[in-house]
Amino acid sequence: MLSTQPLRRTAAGAAAALAAGLALTGCSTGGGDDGALNILIDNSEATGQLMQALADAYTESTGVEVELELRPGGSEGDNIVKTRLQTGDMPDLFFYNSGSLLQALAPDQTLVDLSSESYMDVVTDTFKDGVRAGDALYGVPVGHAVGGGVLYNLAVYEELGLEVPTTWDAFMANNQAILDAGETAPVIQTYGTESAWTSQLFVLGDNYNVLAAEPDWAEEYTGNEAHFADTPAAAAGFEHLQEVAEGGFLNSDYASLTYNEGLAALAAGEGAHYPMLTTALTEIEATTPDAVDDLGFFALPGTDAANAGLTTWLPGALYLPQSTEDQGPAQDFLAFVASTEGCDAQTAGASVIGPYFIEGCTVPEDVPPAVAQLQTYFDSGLTAPALEFLSPVKGPALEQITVEVGSGIRTADDAAALYDEDVKKQAQQLGLEGW
Repeated sequence: MLSTQPLRRTAAGAAAALAAGLALTGCSTGGGDDGALNILIDNSEATGQLMQALADAYTESTGVEVELELRPGGSEGDNIVKTRLQTGDMPDLFFYNSGSLLQALAPDQTLVDLSSESYMDVVTDTFKDGVRAGDALYGVPVGHAVGGGVLYNLAVYEELGLEVPTTWDAFMANNQAILDAGETAPVIQTYGTESAWTSQLFVLGDNYNVLAAEPDWAEEYTGNEAHFADTPAAAAGFEHLQEVAEGGFLNSDYASLTYNEGLAALAAGEGAHYPMLTTALTEIEATTPDAVDDLGFFALPGTDAANAGLTTWLPGALYLPQSTEDQGPAQDFLAFVASTEGCDAQTAGASVIGPYFIEGCTVPEDVPPAVAQLQTYFDSGLTAPALEFLSPVKGPALEQITVEVGSGIRTADDAAALYDEDVKKQAQQLGLEGW
């Protein structure tokens, strides 16, 4: 089995690899003039690693060249994808988010339904829910499962004799013990420039606990039959954010600290907990490789220690546009991605930060502690997708609202009600019934 090398060796040469390996190509509708398969991807390091690994392995296996075209990330990239789909100007395949962002692409009008393809049989049901519209399935997963919970400093826990909390009360007790010790901030928050999105984790990462209390929450929320303000289990995320702020558990510079600075503070032991996605492990490995062995991970605790489960984020997927005239080569590549050979290529060429959503695929046994702890939730079957993968309804102002709660500007009750108002416009734009 592979060691921790997949997580470590790729980052050092990532910039050079991307520069040398990713071809900036023109678009194509059905394969390049030279017979190459053209794929549009975002320009993030993580996506580049995964897709270059898949492209190289596929070319070695079949002799078919794969050219990767880069696009920006963020809202600019979203607009590029939407425009190129609407104008029929998309390459053979493209990589994009699963979940609520996919629904905004009008997939029934722009993408090819893959539900009848045999390679979809090995894609897990959890992931299928994130690329489903009605009875149609549109995407093949690329990358690993991501956990939304708490990264924590192992040395702080060992020094203070703390145990991983399985209830919210136990988590708050740990925070108090860390505060009383006076050496480090119990909870890191990063509301600085371009890092406000990190404030959402206490809310978004709590969805497993919401579903444990209200199994029909996602459907009722989508149908405008249930809301954050009138569903106690859903409102709890906002309340937790308020509680850690009022408890004096935050780092003193939370208003200005940035995401990267927060990761550095966690790695250095200047903060004990950082509510975060496990994708942060890739960032930490790229800047301070040795630090990945100093961090652990646990799910956001709820009220039931016997049912302490994890909210997961699904990886992005490859999609086949309806504008691709010769779909055979693209379908063959999708079948390769949805195979153990495809997973092995990703394991060999990119950072391994969690399990795959392809049946039969495995991850290395010797992985950093946080990845191993993430895996235990999947092994136990204690996982549920984040709300954005179960519902297309997500308001644009959530990060601003959660910053206000975490800063003591707005109460949790007000925040839940305000967010319920925030989601209405998007739901109406999507034409959802009941809105």
